[in-house]
Amino acid sequence: MPTPTDRPNNVPVLQRRHALGSLAAAPLGALALPAGVCAQGTGRTATPTQSLGPFYPRNAAERPRETDADLLATQGDRVLARGTPLYLTGRVLNRAGRPLPGAEVEIWQCDANAVYHHPAGGAETERDPHFQGYGRTVADGAGAFHFRTIRPVPYPGRTPHIHVRVAAAGHAPLATQLYLRGEAGNARDFLFRRLTEPERDAISLDLRASESGHPLARYTRLTASIELVLA
Repeated sequence: MPTPTDRPNNVPVLQRRHALGSLAAAPLGALALPAGVCAQGTGRTATPTQSLGPFYPRNAAERPRETDADLLATQGDRVLARGTPLYLTGRVLNRAGRPLPGAEVEIWQCDANAVYHHPAGGAETERDPHFQGYGRTVADGAGAFHFRTIRPVPYPGRTPHIHVRVAAAGHAPLATQLYLRGEAGNARDFLFRRLTEPERDAISLDLRASESGHPLARYTRLTASIELVLA
């Protein structure tokens, strides 16, 4: 099975795409404050924005057949998808710390073979057919969201990461990426290096053993949680 290092390292292409994506996404983060600066009368800093990247499914034709919050295929109590099953949960809040129920949360990432399930992702023969690659859900009354996915793996030229996009009425949409705290590749990642220390902290995941009783935590080995604050 090919590994991420077996595949061509397309860092220059990815850097150009992410640079263009950052410019295109600028209006999304125009209302966000710099890390460490809070709006008057509020207590939280908006989550730092990052590029949507080249593999965000912008229309139905680019999305998988299933787009629910469970990105893993299972058979009985056996997980068929490659990789380490991860329960990703969190809350969507405003800068005053109030939950935003009804917010739409999307995630997407490469599979354990380092292949994005996107028409432009390439390497179709190497895709894990048991991994969905993209999912979306709606935050509940407490602003909480839940996904079952895999621990992110390195992609050629990138440290492990999970893309996230959040949209809620009355707020600027948020596009960002979630990283693994302490991951060795972070220091070499051209997008992670652009972040300040407070920004890195805000979008870094701490992994722990799964203990939650939530249905999407079943058969997972790791859990991570995150708070996403919209401007």
